[in-house]
Amino acid sequence: MDMSFSEEQLAFREQVKRWIFAAMPAHIKAKAEVDGHFTQQEVMEWHRILYQKGWAAPNWPKEHGGPGLDVTSRFILGEELEMAGTPGLSPFGLKMVGPLLIQFGSDEQKQRFLPKILSGEDVWCQGYSEPNAGSDLASLRMSAVDDGGGNFVLNGQKTWTTYAQYADWIFCLVRTDPDVKKQAGISFLLVDMKTPGVTVKPFLTTGGTPAFCETFFEDAVVPKSLLVGPLHGGWTMAKALLGHERTMIAAVGVCTRAIRRMKSIAEQTTHEGRPLIDDPAFRAKIARHEIKLEAVRMANYRAIAGAQLGHAPGAESSILKICGSEIHQQCFEIAMEMMGHHSLAWFNEPGVIPAQEQWIASAFNYNRATTIYGGSNEIQRNIIAKHILGLPTR
Repeated sequence: MDMSFSEEQLAFREQVKRWIFAAMPAHIKAKAEVDGHFTQQEVMEWHRILYQKGWAAPNWPKEHGGPGLDVTSRFILGEELEMAGTPGLSPFGLKMVGPLLIQFGSDEQKQRFLPKILSGEDVWCQGYSEPNAGSDLASLRMSAVDDGGGNFVLNGQKTWTTYAQYADWIFCLVRTDPDVKKQAGISFLLVDMKTPGVTVKPFLTTGGTPAFCETFFEDAVVPKSLLVGPLHGGWTMAKALLGHERTMIAAVGVCTRAIRRMKSIAEQTTHEGRPLIDDPAFRAKIARHEIKLEAVRMANYRAIAGAQLGHAPGAESSILKICGSEIHQQCFEIAMEMMGHHSLAWFNEPGVIPAQEQWIASAFNYNRATTIYGGSNEIQRNIIAKHILGLPTR
């Protein structure tokens, strides 16, 4: 299995780097340089720029508006966007429900939804987790009852619906048959957020970001035409989406950038008259994480090489999810340690602490969730034990 890049692929990487540098508006570039938080407006502005370039949905086939890039070129594009600190586009439309509609949706659903997902005209969110159904997603209770007149009536609650306050649509897992094995009675449904009976309540994270919401459904009527795939067939699609989400959480480019930020802070923070980067203990901490990241990078490259040969990702995506999420968290833990009292300053105005440290504490708080969302790392270890190691699990 060849995991080296060809001359053409290396040339494409340089092309991507040059384009990103030229295409990023000045106000977005200024935030990218300090890993700042991007507003929803800035995210959508960058979405439109990528859309005009043809790179908003690099994994989509050409017949649905994708650029026709191969697996390795898609990886290179994604990694360079991460390493440049560009706004991350919402994955719920482009990387989750869009590809699912391409695979399972009706012709009418594809024509109705795919162009607006691609252009950014419609923003999506994900309705999976519930107050008592997170990692054990099959325990979800939100009901969708056939009213006998061509509609489902939805009642229940979803939680951790990321940026639902900005979304036009939500894709939901709902229980359409409560009397069968819990995985068998679930369906996949699209819901217009303007539907009467749908209520979104945002809440702040401890890092001060308005990332998450609770979403309530009270006698919300949804046409059956918005059912994707077969009735009671939602669990198959749920697993496909979660597998892709776990691969994305590895975020090798994001971790690479986080380590660079650690080194920069260590160079500019002094302890007993010397930069922290000269302290052997801190140098060793950073080096250990660089070694871990290189191992994850090689695992990612191995997955890409396999995909180039036509091998679909399987349970190994759980390995990437565990390792990538833990490294990401640990990088910010070390940065917080280096910052000392500055690490308590995430609610201050700009200029109170150095610009490169301004967003670290907020990101540290937000990233506590990376080992939980997309299926907790404990669940991922069970998947690895069962499907890779062949061990019995409870």
